[in-house]
Order: sequence, then C-alpha cells, then structure tokens
Amino acid sequence: MREALTLVLPGLLAAGLVLILLGLTPRSAAATPRRPPRRLAEWMVQAGLRDASPALLLALCAGVGLVAGVAVLAVSASPWIAGAFALLAGWLPLLVLRSRRSRRLRELQGVWPDAIDHLASGVRAGLSLPEALAALAERGPEPLREPVAGFAGRYHATGRFEAALDQLKDELADPTADRVIECLRMAREVGGTELGRTLRTLSGFLRDEFRVRREIEARQTWVVVAARLAFATPWVVLLLLSMRQEAAAAYRGSGGALVIAAGAAMAVAGYRLMLAVGRLPEQARVLR
Repeated sequence: MREALTLVLPGLLAAGLVLILLGLTPRSAAATPRRPPRRLAEWMVQAGLRDASPALLLALCAGVGLVAGVAVLAVSASPWIAGAFALLAGWLPLLVLRSRRSRRLRELQGVWPDAIDHLASGVRAGLSLPEALAALAERGPEPLREPVAGFAGRYHATGRFEAALDQLKDELADPTADRVIECLRMAREVGGTELGRTLRTLSGFLRDEFRVRREIEARQTWVVVAARLAFATPWVVLLLLSMRQEAAAAYRGSGGALVIAAGAAMAVAGYRLMLAVGRLPEQARVLR
C-alpha cells in the first residue's frame, strides 16, 4: 500500500501543478479560435434565405410533420405508421433547403469565371481593384449583382475595402467566393503589375474545375436517382397498404412498430450508403 502511494502521489502532485499553471496563464484573444457559424444558419445563407431564421425553418418542419402525421393517422388508425410519415414529412423542408443550396452554389461557381474576366478587363482599363469589383454590380453576372451592389455601397460609404470584402464574403457564403475574395485581398495588399495575369489564371482554373465537376456529377446522376427510388419505394408501398384497414391493423401493435423501425433503419442506411458512393467531396470554405 505504501509503495502504491509512493508511486501515485508524485503523479497527482505534478498533475495538480500543471492544472494550476494552466489556470493562471492568460489566454490571448488571437489564440482563441473563432466559433464557426451554425450549420443550419449557414445553409440558409447559402440557399439565399438570409432573412429567414433557423427557428422558422424548424417550426415549418414541425408543422409539416404534424399535418402529415394527423392525416396518415386518420387514414390508417396506426400511430406507428403516422409517426413514421410525420418524420418523413418533417424532413422535406430540409431536403428542399439542401436542394436550393446546392443549386445556388452551383450557379455561383459557374458565374465566377465570367466575373473575374470582367474584373481583369476593368483593371486593364485603368480602374482600381475596388472600382472594378464595384462595377460588377452593373455589368457583372446576374447572380452577383445584388451582393456586389451591397459591397459597393459599403465601400463608398466607409472607404474600408477589407471590411466590405468580409461582409461580401459572409453574404455569399460560397467556397468559390471565399477563394476569389482572398485572392483579391492578397492582390490589394501586395499590389504589383501582375494583377491582370493573376485574375486571368484564376478564371481559367475555376472554369476548368467547374467543367470537370459537372462532367463527374452528370455521370453519377444515376446513382443519386437510384438511391432516391430505392428509398421512396418501401414508403409508397406502406402508404398504400395503410389505406386498407385489414393491412393497417398489422402495424398497430408492437410487432408492427418493430417492422417499421427495422425497415426505416435499413432504408436510411442504404440511402446514405448509395449517396456516399455517388457524392463528390464538398468544397470547404477557407479563412472564415
């Protein structure tokens, strides 16, 4: 016993001293990482729903699920079937949000090469970088005109290029926009005569990347379609069966609940697995 205490007490003493030193050592503000934004809120910004709140979206999910559950319960008189379809219906607004987000990000990724070409033309014509960027609000691609107009208004009001760029970056919330904006920030800080060539190189790189990703996504579309069909088919069959009272009666007990739970688990697992096979890795946002 005495030998065990001889071994343990020095370790505890050392651990206590380390904890005391860590508590007394002040942490610098620069060393504290900035908390990342909430995922759902960022998805809504990327989908173009900046004015809506995540709480409103969650309330919509709950309302849609409740209405669907009550409707299915009235038809089948099975709480387990009604609960399953309430969960499915409550997930639909999130699926719509995700689809809209993907479509908007794809649209922004496709227009950035043309926007950078306009920037390069403006710089070559003698405009400063902030003026060339602000000019995109009038002659740039349509999806970028409104956010760039906000950037132009903020820059002309304050004269702070860095702050206006940060707000534009938050408003777009797009991985491609992050890279472009950071490239513009670096070009503004470093300066030099190679800005036009740098912008043209970036435009060509983004255009090639966009073309390659679209080709891969087109070839993998059948995987996504097959996954959706494989997931939806059992639920359509269950909904049709629930319309017949003798079939719905089999799902009113604990055995029916077990069957529905097992089927839902297998359907979700298979759906996620097929999507993982056919999905390209998402571009991560940089320097947020």
